[in-house]
This record gives sequence, C-alpha cells and structure tokens, in this order.
Amino acid sequence: MPNPMTKSDSSRIQSTQARSGGNMSSGGFAARAQGAADRHASAASAQTGATHASSTSTHSGATGSGGSQQPGATKR
Repeated sequence: MPNPMTKSDSSRIQSTQARSGGNMSSGGFAARAQGAADRHASAASAQTGATHASSTSTHSGATGSGGSQQPGATKR
C-alpha cells in the first residue's frame, strides 16, 4: 500500500467535511477514511507485536463514530 491512511489524514478529512457541511453519516467519506486509518493503525501495531489491552473498549461514552453535532442538526 503506497500511501496508507493515517489518523492525521482522517482527522483532517473529517474536519473539512464538517466545516463544509458535507456528509457526516456513517457511510460518508469521512467515516470510511476513519475506518481505513483505524485498520492501518491496527495492522501496524499487530506487525510490531504491540498489544494494547486497554484498547478493548473499556472506556465508556462515544468513541469516534458519532462525534458532536452542529447546533440545530438532527441525528438520523
């Protein structure tokens, strides 16, 4: 893979989409970019043999996929 998606790339895409009023749904480009970055980060940590026991969803609350809404926006 010549140019894997990074967390930084994903964040930049999400920010640009949100500011421009773009599609912020779970099937939109920003969400797919985040998924690609997550897969890349996961694969990279697996290759290095790193284990992250704390990343097994022990945290409560929304993580990444929902985010905050703009004032007046309705969630579908």
